[in-house]
Amino acid sequence: MKFEGEYLNGKRWNGKGYYKNGIIEFEIKEGKGKIYNYDSNLDFDGEYINRKKNGKGKEYEDGVLIFEGEYLNGERNGKGKEYYKDDELKFEGEYINGERNGKGKEYNEYGKLIFEGEYKNGERWNGIYKKYNHDGKLIFEEEYLNGKELNNEYKEYHLNGKLKFELVNLKEQNISKGKEYYRDGELMFDGKYLNGQRNGEGKEYEDDELKFEGEYINGERNGKGKEYRNGQLIFEGGYFNGKRWNGKGKEYYLTGELKFEGEFLNGNRNGKGKEYYLTGELMFEGEFLNGEIWKG
Repeated sequence: MKFEGEYLNGKRWNGKGYYKNGIIEFEIKEGKGKIYNYDSNLDFDGEYINRKKNGKGKEYEDGVLIFEGEYLNGERNGKGKEYYKDDELKFEGEYINGERNGKGKEYNEYGKLIFEGEYKNGERWNGIYKKYNHDGKLIFEEEYLNGKELNNEYKEYHLNGKLKFELVNLKEQNISKGKEYYRDGELMFDGKYLNGQRNGEGKEYEDDELKFEGEYINGERNGKGKEYRNGQLIFEGGYFNGKRWNGKGKEYYLTGELKFEGEFLNGNRNGKGKEYYLTGELMFEGEFLNGEIWKG
């Protein structure tokens, strides 16, 4: 590399430097300079001390601005902004040794804020990440903690913008408390989750009325539970893979009176049981098979 110009205190101050082929590499004036690549496109414009970027400057790629901010010893250090090649803001925040470190905000190509929080060594570290569909509508958001996506702490949205799903970490063996919503915003489910599925106690709703409350495993009704219709209890007993299953249970009339109590198998009355009239009088006591009175 060839340099011709003026020096100050042993440092290049005013002048130009050239590649071996004679193409200009940089030009400097009172400590501020411009750096060019082999194609003569501008790479950097700013403070250039001791052959390194130091101070404020702008960085280019193929002549297009991609970064502006602070430099130290040739690396991005301090506050800065990154840009997409169409001049849209990509990132604004803090840098250390060339990497995103500290507080920052990240944007997609359409100007939507997709992450706000803290970065470490160039990675999202602590903060909220948001994702949008091709129409620019928010479809979900989740939290980063110590560089990891917390799948049990995020919000998901319907395409109409209504909240679809939200989780809150209970910090209890990865168990989370969450809620699901219908497209119109009405509550669908409220309960506990594990690994993104209903696990533990929960309640289902329909048209703002309680439909079911009980235990879930891997997203299905499993264990003890109660079913409701129009707000009235109609069944209580055991469930397996989402269906009434085995063991003792009770059925009720819509008016609340006991209709049947006894044993169930595969969701049907099987075994000993008692059936009652709406008046509460005993209708039948004996054995049932596949939901019907067994006459032997």
